[in-house]
Amino acid sequence: MATKSTGTKASAKKAPAKKTAKTAASATAAAKKAATAKTAKVATKKAAPAKTAVKKAPVKKAPVKKAPVKKTVAKKTVAKGKSVSGYGSGGVDVVMSVDQIAKEAASIAASGPSKSDLDKLANNDAFLVIEDLRAGYGKMEILHDFSLRIGKGQALCLIGPNGAGKSTVLHSIFGFTNIFSGSITVGGKNVTSLKPSEKLATAGIAYILQDKSVFPQMTVEENLLMGGFLKNKPAEAKLAAERVFDKYSRLADRRHKPAGVLSGGERRLLEISRALVMEPEVLLVDEPSIGLEPRFIDMVFEILDDLQKVDGKTIVMVEQNAKKGLAFADIGYVLVSGETALADRGNDLLENPDVGRLFLGG
Repeated sequence: MATKSTGTKASAKKAPAKKTAKTAASATAAAKKAATAKTAKVATKKAAPAKTAVKKAPVKKAPVKKAPVKKTVAKKTVAKGKSVSGYGSGGVDVVMSVDQIAKEAASIAASGPSKSDLDKLANNDAFLVIEDLRAGYGKMEILHDFSLRIGKGQALCLIGPNGAGKSTVLHSIFGFTNIFSGSITVGGKNVTSLKPSEKLATAGIAYILQDKSVFPQMTVEENLLMGGFLKNKPAEAKLAAERVFDKYSRLADRRHKPAGVLSGGERRLLEISRALVMEPEVLLVDEPSIGLEPRFIDMVFEILDDLQKVDGKTIVMVEQNAKKGLAFADIGYVLVSGETALADRGNDLLENPDVGRLFLGG
């Protein structure tokens, strides 16, 4: 009886059958399409190694299409012959992320130089010695058992990635950090716990900041005299300033002019000269080339070379232009994560393939 009833109903509604069939077919097709999409989505989730790739990939397109984008861009850049480097050499194939540099440098640091190696670089006659220094800011330790040796009249350049602790070394020598352990001696005198003013006045250590520290409204002469504020008598500061003017005619010609009218290179010369008024033996120079045009960079390094070779100053420098710094210095240290990864003669570090690849732009 049930079968007959069904048959009767089916024959009674013959006219709309096509429409119903069409609708059913569309519904079936939509259901199949949805099921296929769902299956593809599930399959993609299982196959894709990273969740982010699945989220970004549209349902209708396979995520594989987005993968070659980076390679295409890189090929185009190489084809055009554009070089990517901080020092005008190298190509896309030598560009590395900061994380990559830090990881590779850390692996090199695992077999860092011994203290006897550092002594040899200072000709076994160190004038400035840092011994197993742990130092930082507040409670944060930046330098970990850091040691350094430099002979009298030598120049040492610190290079390395950002955050390696290069400027912290200079800050620690001058008394700007918290020292947790270790020692700093100059000429056999322990200066570890001295204040910056004491290090300048009694230990012969001067700090040349990387930031602009010239007083633009004051004259060149007044700026120089500010460098002798720790002198016992004003007359002593004036005599020291005259010696600077005798040495640098460029400043002498502008002694009565506001320092604000000086060029970038002349301002840096004034900053260096102001430190000389206290007649220091050790110069701590932080990024001497930063913000300067190439012609002024050469001028500044010529001044530093004269101070070292002619006046016998001992120079510890941090320099972002690693090639320039290492070419100038007798000794080079490569710092990584507050430790010395490599130490060698400046010219030898320039020839070191690891140093070239990681820090010199290839």
